[in-house]
Amino acid sequence: MENKLVVSNKFKMLTYVLIGIGVLSFILGFIFDAKRTWANYLLNNYYFLMLAIGAAFFGAIQYIANAGWSAAFKRIPEAMVAYIPFAGVFFLIMFFGMHSIFEWTHDEVVQHDHLLQHKSPYLNIPFFFARVVVFFGAWTLLSKYLRKISLKEDEVGGMEYFHKSEFYSKVFIFVIAFSFSIFAVDMLMSLEPHWFSTLFAGKSFIAAFLHGSSVITLIIIILARTGHFDLLNRSHLHDFTRYIFMTSIIWGYFNFAEFMLIWYGNIPEETSWFVHRWDGAYKVLFFANILINWFIPFIVLMPRKTSRSKLIITPVIILLMIGQYTELYYIIWPATVHEAKFGLLEIGTFVGYLGLFAWVVSTWLAKANLVPKNHPYMEESVYHHF
Repeated sequence: MENKLVVSNKFKMLTYVLIGIGVLSFILGFIFDAKRTWANYLLNNYYFLMLAIGAAFFGAIQYIANAGWSAAFKRIPEAMVAYIPFAGVFFLIMFFGMHSIFEWTHDEVVQHDHLLQHKSPYLNIPFFFARVVVFFGAWTLLSKYLRKISLKEDEVGGMEYFHKSEFYSKVFIFVIAFSFSIFAVDMLMSLEPHWFSTLFAGKSFIAAFLHGSSVITLIIIILARTGHFDLLNRSHLHDFTRYIFMTSIIWGYFNFAEFMLIWYGNIPEETSWFVHRWDGAYKVLFFANILINWFIPFIVLMPRKTSRSKLIITPVIILLMIGQYTELYYIIWPATVHEAKFGLLEIGTFVGYLGLFAWVVSTWLAKANLVPKNHPYMEESVYHHF
């Protein structure tokens, strides 16, 4: 039985309008404040790539763990992962804004800085973009192949393609964990090349998993409210929120461990990063990030009753989406713009990327059955209850 999502013209038009707002914001931004606009470009590129990478990790885990409860919803992470090639193109375009964002791209700065000279075999523009091409190439090829296997499984059934998905998910999960950790260092930690943290890559990766899992859950809730996913029950919601609950705890641990170790070590090369963020709006954001990304989901989603309620889960996820933005803002702005600025430029650029991401996800969801009909664990997913 066909069970395809039909994307309404009204929704498509909404995404086009949002994309248009984003394009207009960038045009005006490059005219009036190019440096700040490139900072927005990096932030939004990284924000929505994190959602796609987190979704890829979530989907791969389901196959590796032989999870049956989530089988009916696997099209959602597959559709989110489809955004990766778009993000790849955007990161390649960032070549034209490197001097506005990264200190180590200025030859005159490197010539008078022994540390940057020491790091130059790694931190140089050709090698930087070579890594971007390799990483996005690997993510795109593996995600497209997993999608192909998934659709073939839906067509013929049986266990052959399930076992293939399980095997290549193991490959994918290793590639993602290794490459995205390096990618986080390249794109974010190298914004301040004199600073280093051995926990930064892990913190960035778990943040992607946390927010990717959250958006997967939000999309499923939205689709259920619009007449899809009739099979969604409170037990499914409970399992989805366990991912959010669990990863928020790990995110909190990484943040505490990083801050505590740097404070205790009191090494100037490490503490300088926090010193630059310990005044004014940035200090507020430091505590706001802890509150939004750890404390609220931890407290609110801990009880069984609230973790099964759409009315409770939805605002928590929206808060986490805000928290993802504030965390990236807290990392990027002090290193690039050097002062806390937030206005129509930030709102417009984010709205544009949101429109594109919504268009990609909805388009890919409409290309296949919303609920896979021949997944070997489909019955377990439909009757999942505890």
